[in-house]
Amino acid sequence: MINNLNAFRLKWLPKIDAWLADGIQQDADQKMLGESMAYSVNAGGKRLRPLFTLATLTTLGQPIDDDLLKASCALELMHAYSLIHDDLPAMDNDDLRRGKATNHIVYGAGMATLAGDGLQTLAFQWLVDNHLSDAIKTQLVLALAKAAGPSGMVAGQADDIEFEGTRLSLPQLKKLDRNKTGALIHYSIAAGLIMAQVPPAKQRDLLTFADDYGAAFQIYDDILDVVGTEKQIGKPVHQDADKNTYPNLLGLNGAYQALNQVVQHARQALKSAGQDLRVDVSLLADFCNYFKLKDEKNNGKATS
Repeated sequence: MINNLNAFRLKWLPKIDAWLADGIQQDADQKMLGESMAYSVNAGGKRLRPLFTLATLTTLGQPIDDDLLKASCALELMHAYSLIHDDLPAMDNDDLRRGKATNHIVYGAGMATLAGDGLQTLAFQWLVDNHLSDAIKTQLVLALAKAAGPSGMVAGQADDIEFEGTRLSLPQLKKLDRNKTGALIHYSIAAGLIMAQVPPAKQRDLLTFADDYGAAFQIYDDILDVVGTEKQIGKPVHQDADKNTYPNLLGLNGAYQALNQVVQHARQALKSAGQDLRVDVSLLADFCNYFKLKDEKNNGKATS
């Protein structure tokens, strides 16, 4: 088993990218629509979500074949759809994503909307257009529908719109982020558990890790808007001055404290999962190194 994240990425990122590029080309029936869909999916990105699914499968000792890879890549389609719609003039009206012009800037708002629609529905197609068992397919579709739909990501986006200009409490902000950002990260781990056929009673600690990671990911994104650069994060910075973010609610130091706490809790949950499932969780633990934490014992110097 590859238990080093860098080696794991080197192995799987080219396969993820190839599957996404080839699959969209094969399954899109209208030329410009296919180009618009591929433009956003192939624009780069960390591929965090499918990598999480594949890393969960690897951690659990599940060999990864083409069917598992295809089902794992479906989540990246769903994620790309959400970014296209989030950037639209009716939403955040952003011109830049991952260092490139956003989809609606290149293809227009109408085609960009359809590209998002196409990616969303294609994600569900990929979850069932494979040789996995019907039971696994059903569980995956239900889990992704809940994560992406009106009790998950879409609910978070709706809260983002409804409460714009209103200062949320910390519990309200946590709920918004849990849906808007955390739901698909939760699903990325849940999908691996489903495909590896881990009993529900044995899933709790890994799902806790997923929820903690999703929370940390959003807190860190909020922090990067304050301390990062456009080159570093691939989109304009200092855009969240009037939004509900951790630095706006708690201050930058408070946001770092929240990040440190949730990452520590994620690591503890992962350790418990390893003991309960009797597996090596070091590969999943490596994902936590993405966050540059603030070491209060080292004069505030950022650390991994």
